[in-house]
Amino acid sequence: MPETPTVAARGPIIRPAPLRQAVYDALTELIINGSLTPGQHLVEAELAARLGVSRQPIREALQRLHTAGWVDLRPAQGAFVHSPTTEECAQLLSVRAVLETHSARGAAQHATPPDVARLWELQETGLTALAAGDARAIVEANAALHAHITHLSRNAVLAELIPQVDRRVRWYYMPIAKPRGKDAWSEHARIIEAIAEGDPDHAEELMRRHTSNTTDFYCRQIASVAGRGV
Repeated sequence: MPETPTVAARGPIIRPAPLRQAVYDALTELIINGSLTPGQHLVEAELAARLGVSRQPIREALQRLHTAGWVDLRPAQGAFVHSPTTEECAQLLSVRAVLETHSARGAAQHATPPDVARLWELQETGLTALAAGDARAIVEANAALHAHITHLSRNAVLAELIPQVDRRVRWYYMPIAKPRGKDAWSEHARIIEAIAEGDPDHAEELMRRHTSNTTDFYCRQIASVAGRGV
């Protein structure tokens, strides 16, 4: 008589994400990629129709997005996409800078020739997106390049911490992806060269300058927008 297979033999059961989580993730991504812009009024019925769900999970998601800092809830007015402040930008990007400089240092210590070749492939993807003027593709390529540098650092703690700020960094980077692009990708090339040379001090310093330049550019950008009253 054949044995009845056990649960353990079948392996873990893969369950789809709950609807409320899927809605939360979808709205977060729409904010990050600029489909929902800072200051935009978020109407539950419109979002529900857009995502093909009822208003209840939208309402729950907006509450969570408010708690996480993606959305502002204004009494008697409703929900609005949060508009990042200069202070918020400086705080987040300064933390990112600390993590990224450690990543670059570790990558220079551990990267192999195939690892460096992959970095150049990701660099080429970014340059292609930049030439096409595709802001979303530039942001994704930028995130992929930085993520691979973190991977090459062989530092498990960094690999765990950096994704916690990555979503918001992508959000902040979206409006400056094109105007900052040429300089940013030139800086990426110099970082890759330092990693390829196995020079951790130089790679770390170049990444520090790169993240500082991005922070300064973004803060000037939003300060300019605020000054115009936009």
